[in-house]
Amino acid sequence: MPIRVQSVFLPKTLTVLRGYSARQMGSDLLAGLTVGIVALPLALAFGIASIPESVARDAGISPPLAGLVTAVVAGLLISLLGGTRVSIGGPTGAFIVIIYAIAAKHGYDGLVAATVLAGIALVALGAARLGAMIKYIPYPVTTGFTSGIAVIIFAGQIKDLFGLTPHGQADPMPPEFLARMAWFANHIETVHWSAAAMGVACAAAILLWPRAFGRRIPGPIAVLVLATVATHALGLGVETIRDRFGEIPSGFPAPRMPALHLEQLPELVGPALTIAMLAAIESLLCAVVADGMLGTRHRSNTELIAQGVANIATPLFGGIPATGAIARTATNIQAGGRTPVSGMVHALTLLVIMLAAGRYASLVPLPALAAVLVVVAWNMSEAPRFIWLLRGPHQDALVLLATFGLTVFTDLTIAVGVGMVMASLLFMKRMADVTSIGAVTGGSVDIRANVPEPNGARAPTAPRDVEIYDINGPFFFGAAYKLRETLDSLGRPPRVLILNMPNVLAMDATGLHALEEMRRRCVKDGTHLVIAGVHAQPVHEFAKSGLLDAFGDENLVGTVEEALARAGEILETARPPAGPPKHAPIGA
Repeated sequence: MPIRVQSVFLPKTLTVLRGYSARQMGSDLLAGLTVGIVALPLALAFGIASIPESVARDAGISPPLAGLVTAVVAGLLISLLGGTRVSIGGPTGAFIVIIYAIAAKHGYDGLVAATVLAGIALVALGAARLGAMIKYIPYPVTTGFTSGIAVIIFAGQIKDLFGLTPHGQADPMPPEFLARMAWFANHIETVHWSAAAMGVACAAAILLWPRAFGRRIPGPIAVLVLATVATHALGLGVETIRDRFGEIPSGFPAPRMPALHLEQLPELVGPALTIAMLAAIESLLCAVVADGMLGTRHRSNTELIAQGVANIATPLFGGIPATGAIARTATNIQAGGRTPVSGMVHALTLLVIMLAAGRYASLVPLPALAAVLVVVAWNMSEAPRFIWLLRGPHQDALVLLATFGLTVFTDLTIAVGVGMVMASLLFMKRMADVTSIGAVTGGSVDIRANVPEPNGARAPTAPRDVEIYDINGPFFFGAAYKLRETLDSLGRPPRVLILNMPNVLAMDATGLHALEEMRRRCVKDGTHLVIAGVHAQPVHEFAKSGLLDAFGDENLVGTVEEALARAGEILETARPPAGPPKHAPIGA
């Protein structure tokens, strides 16, 4: 019997190429070439910014080559196996901070191992169909850490942008943000004015290029070419890739396994999960952006599996972590790419450039590459959105600022964790705010919906010794405390307590526990508890937790009228028998 692969795991390559036309192939080829050229300076810059010089020197690797290899291998695998039509995979700016910190602490082999572990985690997430869960990360959290990463990327480029020089071998630039700021202040006198002029000019040119010359010719490529020619023709004495890292090897590196010791694995689990989380968030966000531009639908679980495979394979060839790149994906769409072919062509274009012209890339001046990353950081910062969130609800602004500050001053793992906890607490509070529990007073009030009767008729009223409480809204952990407050406010316990719940569509374990707590208290006080209007989901939870038997089927009714009828039965049954006659017979 043949094995049938479910459609949710099928790569888009196997489904969108049916009926593939020569015209679409032409558009995809042109788009792939365009994105490949756009990706070249980014791959070089991301590789250089991600791996500390000392780590690269000790491991005998070339950081610019690591960036190129990542763009080639990950770009090919993500397009071939992914769940989107047009996503472009490769190194991204969001990873720079994480990669740099992991490599500085655990070395390059530790980075390779952490990336492979992250790839395995991504495959597991996709296989477990958890791709849809990523979208529940709140927007203030993603904006906070994205803007924080942008600040750190910018801080990391100040040294090369202005040509600052260390005071000897024992004076490297520290990785921590505040320590870097202090380092820059202590080295301000070493500014290389030619490098500073070039860096600022290149950043301004890249920002202004689309307005002046359009997007047909990629601004970063044109600026890098002009800066390289000026550096060598005018003898500006600006440091280049070759000056710092040597020649970029022209061949494709052979795969190699990292030298990993088992005792290192526990230390790498946290970094690996951070890589996996960020790769999942950014790749699926990229897929959502692409869907919005094209009106298509991606397969999130397939995309996660492809991201995992790419992150398992890429470091074995000397690469770094990869994910979907939003800016390059948008460029691909704007250039006419509509199928995974354009992404694969992008990867092959970079491979050809690397093999044929890699040695020329080593002539690029470092201030110009720093300018490319400064522009990347500016685009990542989402400054208008950041300001817009600050003007929104105060609680969301607090989550934003906390995530942003922790990203800049501590690390991304702590920032996202704290941001998620704060956002969850905020969600609890808001759920509690929208859930109300109140006593129904009767009169001309419809106790089923707390609105006046449309025909003016009197709604059912509660008899003496019966109290009715309405619960409106989802009954989650954030709202359970309101029921406990209701318990405390009852005063003298009534003979019958009716909970009217037609507006409770969902309930969690804490809500169940609160109801069970109320049932126990009612039993202790001699009060009969009747529940009206329970929906399917709460009833299902009652059944799973065993509360159906505890409450009794006769005490779970459909409407508040039925609940009042049940209360009447209870009062009638509990009514004491008639007493002896006032005048007892003589001789009795």
